Amino acid sequence: MLLSLEEAAQLLGVSKSTMRRWEEEGRLKPERTPGGHRRYRSEELTQMVMHPRLKTDRVTIAYARVSSHDQKAALERQAILLSEFCTKNGWTHEVICDLGSGLNYHKKGLKALLQRIMRNDVERLVITHKDRLLRLGAELVFAICEEFQTEVVIVNQSEDSSDEDELTQDVLEIITVFSARLYSSRSHKNKKLIERMKEVTLDDEDKATADPTTE
Repeated sequence: MLLSLEEAAQLLGVSKSTMRRWEEEGRLKPERTPGGHRRYRSEELTQMVMHPRLKTDRVTIAYARVSSHDQKAALERQAILLSEFCTKNGWTHEVICDLGSGLNYHKKGLKALLQRIMRNDVERLVITHKDRLLRLGAELVFAICEEFQTEVVIVNQSEDSSDEDELTQDVLEIITVFSARLYSSRSHKNKKLIERMKEVTLDDEDKATADPTTE
């Protein structure tokens, strides 16, 4: 199947100017319509998606995360540490900062990171500790990185007491969610019990009214 320039760029997650540059570099050889428009074979583009080594303009991304707004200072220190580490190693890099629990899979920064990895845009991912990604499930992110040939670098620097505090917050979040569900369940049962008691009470009152011998 043949794709237009715009369709091909969307499939690869790059700009149309990047597609034109790759053509000049000989990395892509589009066909031409009688009117001179570029057309790309979907099979060739799929190979580029499956083999990220074909892309040479991938970047290093440093990912920093804390759980709460109270830890913004720790987030800034974490981002600075990662940036200095990347600079020391000579890596052109970007820093993605995230705010949210390590149990939350829907954080804005994490979602953006995964999207870029799966677009083959990320040469390496740099984090201070695997729990910065997710408290549970970091191995899944590592598996995605391996699939798209993204190197994972874990600095393993101490992050002061905030890491222990964050673990406590994550555990409390689990307890809170569990308790809320349990309470909700019990409340529902209690509500049904109260409604049944009301029905029984009304039935008794109706019977008493209907029985003339009852005083």
